[in-house]
Amino acid sequence: MSEWFLSLPPVVQALLAGLFTWSVTALGAAVVFFTPQVNRRLLDAMLGFSAGVMLAASYWSLLAPAIRISEYGRLPSWLPPAIGFMAGGAILWMLDRSLPHLHPGLAMDKAEGPATAARRAVLLVLAITLHNIPEGLAVGVAFGGVVQGVPSTSVSAAVALAIGIGIQNVQEGMAVALPLRGEGMGRLKSFWYGQLSALVEPIAAMLGAFAVVFAAPLLPYALSFAAGAMVYVVVEELIPESHQAGNVDLATMSLMAGFALMMVLDVALG
Repeated sequence: MSEWFLSLPPVVQALLAGLFTWSVTALGAAVVFFTPQVNRRLLDAMLGFSAGVMLAASYWSLLAPAIRISEYGRLPSWLPPAIGFMAGGAILWMLDRSLPHLHPGLAMDKAEGPATAARRAVLLVLAITLHNIPEGLAVGVAFGGVVQGVPSTSVSAAVALAIGIGIQNVQEGMAVALPLRGEGMGRLKSFWYGQLSALVEPIAAMLGAFAVVFAAPLLPYALSFAAGAMVYVVVEELIPESHQAGNVDLATMSLMAGFALMMVLDVALG
C-alpha cells in the first residue's frame, strides 16, 4: 500500500475512501449515457450482490472487530456491540419513517415516509441516500479505528471495506439514473441525480472517523452501529427489492457471491 496514503491522518484517509465510493456510484450513473435501461435480471442480481457485500462487511469488517475490542473494556464483551447494533437499526428505522423516499422500480403511490409533493427524482435520491449514510459511516469508523493503542483494526481492513462498498455502489448509481432516463429525463440530468445520492458518503465517512479518533472508547459502539444500520438496509430494502420481479434464485445466488467476495477481501487484506 502507498506510503503516502499510510502517512495521512485517519480522517483524511476516510475522506479519500468516501470520495472513492462516491466516484464509483457516479460511474454506475454514467451508464445512462449509453443505455436508457438495464435488464431487470441484471439489476436484481446486482441488488442481491450488494446485499451480500453489505452483510459480510457488517460482520467481518464491523461486528467482529467491535467484539474483539470490547474484550479490553470493563463491560461484558457482547454488550457494546449489541447496543451499537440495535441503535444503528433503530436510527435507520426512524430515518426511513421520517424522510419521504421512493425505492427504485416503484410507482409514486408506493413512496414511503411522510406525504410530500416532491418530484420522483428527489424521492429516488433520498431513498439511495438512506443506503449511503451507513456505508459512509462504516468506512469512516473503520479508518478512524486505526489509531495507536486500538486493537483489531488496520488500514488494510478499512481499504478492503471501502473497496467492497465501492463495488456494490455501481448499481446504486444505476438504480437512480436509469429509471429517470426511462421516464424521459435527459441523460445529463439523470446522471446528476444518480451521483448525487452518494455525495453523503464522504461526509459520513469523515464524521465516523472524527467520532472514533477523538473518542476512542466509542469505537466498538460506532463499528456495531454502522453494522446495524447496514443490516437494516439489506433486510428492509435490498433483499425485498431484488425479489420483486420473481428473480429470487438469481438474487439469492448473487447475494452469496457478494458475501463471499467481501469475506475474501476482508480476510485477504485485513
